[in-house]
Amino acid sequence: MDHHPAPQLVRALKLRAVVLFGLAYMTPMIVLGTFGVVASDTGGAVPMAYLLALLAMLFTAHSYGKMAAAHPVAGSAYTYVRRAIDSRVGFLVGWATLLDYFFLPMVIWLIGGAYLQAQFPQVPLWVWIVGFIVVTTGLNVRGIRTAERVNDLLMIFQLLVIGIFVLLSLRHVFHTGGAGALADSTPFANHATTLSGISAGAAIAAYSFLGFDAVTTLTEETVDPKRTMPRAIMLTALIGGTIFVAVAYATQLVHPGSSFDDPSSAAFEIAKTIGGDLFSSVFLAGLVVAQFASGIAAQASTSRLLYAMGRDSVLPRRFFGYVHPRFLTPALNILLTGAVGLIALRLDVATSTSFINFGAFTAFTFVNVSVIATCLRRRRAGEHPNRFSYLLAPAIGAAVDLWLLAHLDGKALTLGAVWLALGVGYLAYLTKGFRTPPPEMEFTEEEPVAGTAK
Repeated sequence: MDHHPAPQLVRALKLRAVVLFGLAYMTPMIVLGTFGVVASDTGGAVPMAYLLALLAMLFTAHSYGKMAAAHPVAGSAYTYVRRAIDSRVGFLVGWATLLDYFFLPMVIWLIGGAYLQAQFPQVPLWVWIVGFIVVTTGLNVRGIRTAERVNDLLMIFQLLVIGIFVLLSLRHVFHTGGAGALADSTPFANHATTLSGISAGAAIAAYSFLGFDAVTTLTEETVDPKRTMPRAIMLTALIGGTIFVAVAYATQLVHPGSSFDDPSSAAFEIAKTIGGDLFSSVFLAGLVVAQFASGIAAQASTSRLLYAMGRDSVLPRRFFGYVHPRFLTPALNILLTGAVGLIALRLDVATSTSFINFGAFTAFTFVNVSVIATCLRRRRAGEHPNRFSYLLAPAIGAAVDLWLLAHLDGKALTLGAVWLALGVGYLAYLTKGFRTPPPEMEFTEEEPVAGTAK
């Protein structure tokens, strides 16, 4: 009998490709999608909120880089915590991250729907949200991966729209206030700015950074991951954060303060102010296309994470491990994600992004703690790892993540606590009262073949 070798992943991605993936996942236009909500919380100091979020994410990105180099596999926070701290803690971190994955498509559809309703107010919001869910779910069930195939074109289109938006904003400010108005400091601090407001805004703004950690899922397909992945993680966070701060600053110059007809679609109002009806239509098209493609990718990622957990019996295998016999996709997981998206009909942008950030901040905190645990283990083995990289930086990252977590929406904290309680109960069931180790998702550390992807 002819035995063919099992197919292996190909190490074909270099630094540029990995960074572009991270930036595409972050969706640069999202800073405009949540601008009005963050402005309302910060009293008109959106760039300061993004600057604080950027500083927090850089410390956490540093820790992700350390763990990605130590464990070059695709399991991200779940694997890092499991191997550095404890298998049960790793399971609960993975469980918390599921909250992030579950609600991410919902937030994307909600933001897209809010902007379409602003343009077509006679159409109810629920029509747009249901439309997003039905079309996206249908495409994913059939296995069409539009977002991946047009990734580079989508990035170019988004950056082009953002660039035009910023230039028109600066032109508007120059014509109305002169050159001196371009260097105004009030977008960073003004009479309405408070520490608690900036913290609350940063907690929402951190949603925009989800993606720097997503690049770790490409570890097994990256050339020289121990060197490439830490650089890619830091560059994704730094470049994305710089874009967010710059765009938020230009936008806040055009519209000082935090008063909007509808905070959920504030940037659309500003687009009409700086560019008239024509540019506002282009802006709307750019945002909707970005949200649509991002929704496809997010729903596909969520369904495949659930499939992996079902395949390995971390979740019930019969449902979550199901693959459609014709389309060869995890159809039940895709439908479940679409059904969860219907919750958007009862939520606003601020609350729903807080749900996302509860899972994200929990994972971020424990990845920082994992670096400290790794340092302590290495010191007991007689090694002397760098104290800044392995102790001080992750400690700062964990402290800031916990601080931002504490400033999330109250509903998000309640839901997160309930979700974690369910996770503890489910873990007790899986481990027969914590007497056996929890099931483990399998991520190989074998060296995939180096080569060029087709």
